[in-house]
Amino acid sequence: MVHTEDEEGVIRTEDGDVVAREYGVADSFVTRALGVMFRRSFPGDALVFVFSRERRVGIHMLFVFFPIDVLFLDEDGVVVSKKTLRPWLGYASARASTVIEMPADASEGVEEGDRLIIE
Repeated sequence: MVHTEDEEGVIRTEDGDVVAREYGVADSFVTRALGVMFRRSFPGDALVFVFSRERRVGIHMLFVFFPIDVLFLDEDGVVVSKKTLRPWLGYASARASTVIEMPADASEGVEEGDRLIIE
């Protein structure tokens, strides 16, 4: 599923700065397990993983062909960790209830401690 700006599917900061104008949602076991593996590009500007509760989430880069930024958010939407991962070799983990994957450098301007709103 891809949300577009026309469908109110925008990720923005509390200040209103748009981080992603359209995004995909990994909302099943299979889509969460695959993430952006085997893809040549993102679904929209980002891929959002929403979990039922906050827990330790690990993101690996096996079979991912391009670098990505990963934002780990707590239950309040606050960025608790931000990492840039290299293709094939990267790995990051943090406690989070939401994870946002974006092309590398797409999250420029977003910092740990920022609150993001996913509409």
